[in-house]
Amino acid sequence: MSGISDIKADGKHAVVIEAEGGYADMPSLLSDYHLMIIPDGYKTWETCMGTGPYMMKNYEPGVSFFSIRNPNYWKEGRAHFDEIETTGIHDPATRTSALRSGNIDVMNNPDLRTVGLLGKTPGLQIIKTQGLRHFSIPMMTDIEPYNNNDVRLGLKYAIDREELLNKILRGYGTLGNDHPIAPIMRYYAKDLPQREFDLEKAKFHFKKAGLEGYTFKLHVADKAYPGAIDTALFMKESAAKAGINIQVVREPDDAYWTSVWRHKPWSFCSWSGRVTEDMMFSTAYAEDAKWNDAHWKHEKFNKLLKAGRIELDDAKRREIYTEMQKIVRDEGGTVVHLFTDHVLAATSKLKFEAPMAGHFEMDGQRGSEKWWFES
Repeated sequence: MSGISDIKADGKHAVVIEAEGGYADMPSLLSDYHLMIIPDGYKTWETCMGTGPYMMKNYEPGVSFFSIRNPNYWKEGRAHFDEIETTGIHDPATRTSALRSGNIDVMNNPDLRTVGLLGKTPGLQIIKTQGLRHFSIPMMTDIEPYNNNDVRLGLKYAIDREELLNKILRGYGTLGNDHPIAPIMRYYAKDLPQREFDLEKAKFHFKKAGLEGYTFKLHVADKAYPGAIDTALFMKESAAKAGINIQVVREPDDAYWTSVWRHKPWSFCSWSGRVTEDMMFSTAYAEDAKWNDAHWKHEKFNKLLKAGRIELDDAKRREIYTEMQKIVRDEGGTVVHLFTDHVLAATSKLKFEAPMAGHFEMDGQRGSEKWWFES
């Protein structure tokens, strides 16, 4: 988006923001979790002072965060708990045991292989929310052979997405259509045909590219997302049916985001998503985006991106973002194979306003503010 030229107070309860250009999604941008309100000149970050419903009492990085209710919180009917402790438990079995025993009340990211059985446990509930999070496999489009769109299309058609949805996510998600706009988003292109597993089309595009018999190296670690290695192995098997050779290169978890993603020509990634189409496209698909992990540049796409930012007519914006989704789907350098649901396992006494927010996990990262216990 265009840069911010000035921010100034207008009385006690208003702020005036001047931008160098129009931006229709400005209200949504201001709600982004990266933007926080703090006192002017604030420097004592260890105390974590903010405007939220809870105040930090104790924090051990990687271990726990203990907070107490903010007595001056400004929202009515929110922040029902007196105290909240957020605990980091990395081992899935230990986390599940803590929930079963009542040592914790809610757990995010339960093991999808066993979550069905966990939901049958008396006193527990499984909460599923459709969200923005998605898994992608970017190909660097400025490096051979991924600079050839027939290669990219061939690989996209060689993926059995239904198999991945059922075996990796156990059905807790939706099929990706090779663009990052989720079905719950405002301008999701619902009429854009879903790309299907098609061996004949995969063979056609590889024959056209003249790369029959070529071996593609797919770099992966489960650090990208749980089940990424299994995903790569399933892809290898399905692509082989079209005569496409994929070599799965297992990378170490500890250096994945610093030495593999955005460093290897074809690798895995996962995205939390963004609350508007412009924010998602601008973050990872614009030609000048820092996280454009496919190094993808498309003149028409970038013109539409700028036009969509300043367009206020809803119908015209829908046309713009629909066209952008089609361009990314058919010419982009990224496989977007799955959108995953946000899944929580919790005590049955946990109550919430249904449906939960889907733009981030834990009810849009506001569970501590919005939830309550049944008395």
